[in-house]
Amino acid sequence: MDLFEKRIVELTDELNRYEKKYYEDNAPEVSDAEYDALLKELENLEKQFPEYRRSDSPVKRVGGSVSRKFQKVEHRRPVISLDNSYDKDDLIAFDQRVAKQAGLPESTETEYVLEPKIDGLSVVLQYKDGRFIRGATRGDGFVGEEITDNLRTIKDIPETIEFRGELDVRGEVYIGKRDFIELNHRQEIEGGQIFANPRNAAAGSLRQLDISLVKERPLSIFIFNMEYIDGPEFATHSESLQFLREQGFRCADSIKCRSMEEIMALCDVKDEERKTMDYDIDGLVVKVDNLKLREILGVKEKSPRWAIAYKFKAEEQETEVLDIGVQVGRTGAVTPRARFIPVVVAGSTITFATLHNQDYVREKDIRVGDTVIVHKAGEVIPEVVRVIPEKRKPDSVEFHMPTHCPSCETQLVRIAGEAVLRCPNHEGCPAQNIRGLIHFVSKGAMNIDGLGESLVEKFSELGMISYPSDIYQLGEEEIAVLEGMGEKSAKALVRAVAESKERGLDRVIFALGIPLVGSKAAKILADRFGSIDALMSAEHEEISSIYGIGDKIAEKLTGFFASKMNRREIERLRDAGVKMSYDRQDDSEINEHFRDKTFVLTGTLEKYTRDAAGEIIEKRGGRTSSSVSKKTDYVLAGKEAGSKLKKAESLGVKVISEAEFEEMLNV
Repeated sequence: MDLFEKRIVELTDELNRYEKKYYEDNAPEVSDAEYDALLKELENLEKQFPEYRRSDSPVKRVGGSVSRKFQKVEHRRPVISLDNSYDKDDLIAFDQRVAKQAGLPESTETEYVLEPKIDGLSVVLQYKDGRFIRGATRGDGFVGEEITDNLRTIKDIPETIEFRGELDVRGEVYIGKRDFIELNHRQEIEGGQIFANPRNAAAGSLRQLDISLVKERPLSIFIFNMEYIDGPEFATHSESLQFLREQGFRCADSIKCRSMEEIMALCDVKDEERKTMDYDIDGLVVKVDNLKLREILGVKEKSPRWAIAYKFKAEEQETEVLDIGVQVGRTGAVTPRARFIPVVVAGSTITFATLHNQDYVREKDIRVGDTVIVHKAGEVIPEVVRVIPEKRKPDSVEFHMPTHCPSCETQLVRIAGEAVLRCPNHEGCPAQNIRGLIHFVSKGAMNIDGLGESLVEKFSELGMISYPSDIYQLGEEEIAVLEGMGEKSAKALVRAVAESKERGLDRVIFALGIPLVGSKAAKILADRFGSIDALMSAEHEEISSIYGIGDKIAEKLTGFFASKMNRREIERLRDAGVKMSYDRQDDSEINEHFRDKTFVLTGTLEKYTRDAAGEIIEKRGGRTSSSVSKKTDYVLAGKEAGSKLKKAESLGVKVISEAEFEEMLNV
């Protein structure tokens, strides 16, 4: 094997592995720029030495594959990817190629459409006779995975449209930045997978087999292309997008530009704007607007000649790993975490980053003392991009996870099918106990105002609380003598503890910290069973048959209630006066201005928190959503309302003020 053949083999294997990690495992190992550079090198080598090209070469293949978990769907037309560019010279070259290949006169300016490049999972939606009939992932570009039921959980996807012919549209499923933070927080509380970035979270959610889990994920979608239509013809891409908007699709914001100079002037503007956007974009897409011109230009083997992606450069910084420690979560998950020399990235100081599990650390080969490149995944989560091996210290040693819990010294276990190590000592591990107490008093659970993380830890260290029921035995005198408290603070805390007793069964179920049982599942269970006793005595089959719950949650619930210790704790909470029943919605509270109406809340309200306003809406028969679409009935806008307000105005959705909201309540 000569030098060039060897390099082609190396690149093919390496790129195929990167593709698998990105598309199938939702765990990218390299940046897009690094991947594209390697792909370009392989492409050039294959042109020079075609005899060495392997049948599994990624050069002529759209990234991705089809999982055996889902049925295969053959796309009506190939769902191709885009060429990437990383500087404005590439855009100029693209513009020149378009003019030359289309045979346009030199002085002719090509009109383009500029769209955000949303970092999510590409899907194709099929409509027939005005109904959504099937949805699939892009897969390998020719065959995708059918995920219709999972896509139906996304509120932005219309079930019916006015157009009665056949229509295929392409979109990008994503999770917004705030929703991503909340999702990871919930995952940590419930002992689930912590996602590295919003793209991974969206892709992993859509490929779940348990639809009840998909429903818990805050998925959204932007439609950005009409793939096929059996009906009206359009002269431009802009016209087709307007048609799709009129059908009720939530389309990506697009700007029509009359020249490449106009495009380039907007690149820096959009790069700055993305920092304050609700969703993550990793670049811009430049498309020829004229559809006949697109036909003339045609496509290459895996990308169109009429479009190109301009990728933003992710802000990365170099720093040093000072230490790799481990932390024990509420459910016993033991997670490694790196501590760095503090470094400013994208406007905030990064000191720590989670390393997820031993496999992740091993794959990236991260060691104490290493010089590493860090960035904020999705502009949100600190993440180690890669190690700089040439700066590694000669005495560095490979990191290994501990064999025993750092909190209780119990031997750790790895459950089949999971990547994380866990401490099985759920009843006696101090770290798990403290995390459980912190969750119990948190805002989404019993919401005990004034009892934050540091105070819970202090009470625990002093032996004042070991179980949630102990919180309800705290007295003013023992609290007041603590450093930093005092009589006034003690009275306020005891009052807040007493008020929490009336939160209701749904809050109690969530506060108990049962794995996989989030706040939505807790509400479903509370409404279905009405009391803690009915829930505890329910059989697995009865629970799993409930819409929105499923088999996995049922398994966790029955396992939790099978524990004598957990049942004793529930009795202690009952004896302390904690409400263990659920007040089902009273029809008398239903308000016709709210019944079956969808509200989106944005900005800061003066009299209500968003959660409080949401509860009021739901009690009166309405529902809340995190994203604006043509199906939205009202957008309740407070101070400093952002992109959701603009979106509502562009779609003609009614926007109401806090004062108008209160008028609706009193009618």
